[in-house]
Amino acid sequence: MVREISPVEFAPSWPGAESTTLLDVREGWELDIVRLPGALHIPMGEIPDRLAEIDARQTIVVLCHGGVRSLRVAHFLVSRGYPSVANLTGGISAWQRDVDPSLASY
Repeated sequence: MVREISPVEFAPSWPGAESTTLLDVREGWELDIVRLPGALHIPMGEIPDRLAEIDARQTIVVLCHGGVRSLRVAHFLVSRGYPSVANLTGGISAWQRDVDPSLASY
């Protein structure tokens, strides 16, 4: 099962949560528009080939634009044995709307 966490719940601990990895699974062109500092960027399609870059000892919070791709990746990580995975509900779109309206939207 994948836990859901809202941007409002997650934002106070990011950045700076030493035991948490924010995994951004958006495409590079999306990061050119808006990104969160400190996030690990691995596009969704590259996740299977780059699993070694994702530390299973960390809590992994997965981020995309609206929460759909990140949820799929979160389920994939859980199926591969990652013990602590959460989906950032609503993605960067919800972050921009609910946490930091100064961020660019798309």
